[in-house]
Amino acid sequence: MTVTLTSSPLTAADRCDRCSAAAKVRATLPSGGELLFCRHHANQHEDRLRELEAVIVMDAVQV
Repeated sequence: MTVTLTSSPLTAADRCDRCSAAAKVRATLPSGGELLFCRHHANQHEDRLRELEAVIVMDAVQV
């Protein structure tokens, strides 16, 4: 069985979980949790997110 996870595009209503700025990055953790970040906080936490093997999507482009 193949499972495909889909998530809706970020909108102006989506806010950074750290500072409430406009969210530009979505990080989905292997456990299924989801974090939204502005670019500043995404850059700040990128190394740890990669260690956790999070799927990181910036402005609808998966990295």
